[in-house]
Amino acid sequence: MRHLRLPAAMFVLGTLGCAGAPPAPPPQPINAVKVVGPRLRIAVVDFENKTTYGQRLGTASADILVTELGHTDRFILIERAKLDKIMAEQKLGLTGAVDPNTAAQMGKLLGAAAIVTGAVSEFGVKSQGSDMLIAESKKQVAEAVVDVRIIDAETGQILYTESGRGNATSSSSTFLGLGSSQSYDEALEGKALRAAIVGFANNVTARLQQIPWSCRVADLDGPTVYLDAGQRTGLKLGTVMDVVHLGGEIRSPSTGLVIGHKEARLGKIRVSNYLGEDAATGEMIEGSAPAKGDLCKIMQGTPGY
Repeated sequence: MRHLRLPAAMFVLGTLGCAGAPPAPPPQPINAVKVVGPRLRIAVVDFENKTTYGQRLGTASADILVTELGHTDRFILIERAKLDKIMAEQKLGLTGAVDPNTAAQMGKLLGAAAIVTGAVSEFGVKSQGSDMLIAESKKQVAEAVVDVRIIDAETGQILYTESGRGNATSSSSTFLGLGSSQSYDEALEGKALRAAIVGFANNVTARLQQIPWSCRVADLDGPTVYLDAGQRTGLKLGTVMDVVHLGGEIRSPSTGLVIGHKEARLGKIRVSNYLGEDAATGEMIEGSAPAKGDLCKIMQGTPGY
């Protein structure tokens, strides 16, 4: 009886194949930095899923972006439960299809400075592999294209758009029937989406930080003015802000879109005390008393910002 002799190199390759390829390093999150000024309040809406895969792709994309933005510690991200509840009550879309009117309405209800949403425009999984007499290798490759949009919650204007492409791979090998057999790896979906989103997360962060910060007058009680921002937001005690009353909309003559509002300056307010988790009280130090809903803006050159 003749014994089958295998080349040593083939045996080594087969043995390595059983162990599988080393896992790729996970994508690195945005580096957390110390917040210098007040945090912007941001709403991340479920992305629209334009593919034939399940709706979970849109929800997963929004969750991944929330995680990446949360790593920066630069924003107050509105909780999903609160966001879903308000959108359901107002019969607003939950699939990323946010128009200017929807964005402005959401911004007012949520107190958000910007709405971040987008779409999963492409997603697919393909299998690759090779079969030999005694060895077999299989590989699944998931590819995703994710689009993102930043919408000004005051005007409904689209401030920024970008697309990211990502892929993820899962491998398995067998040798003489030994090793791992491969079924569909559901984790590939999240990995491919994360790779696409991490590609533009830093740019989204940078663009969001260009949005001027402001808060609103929540209520009044004699000389005391209640503000809808406080310690959690990072609004410092002693901060002096301009108070303005927003008037009618200003629309572009060419597009018809809202590009801003008429403003009437009322005076200055100084932040005096924190209230609750994220509110504050202040006092007018110049000008006339504001009304509920008036805007407070940090003046350029204010120390500490």
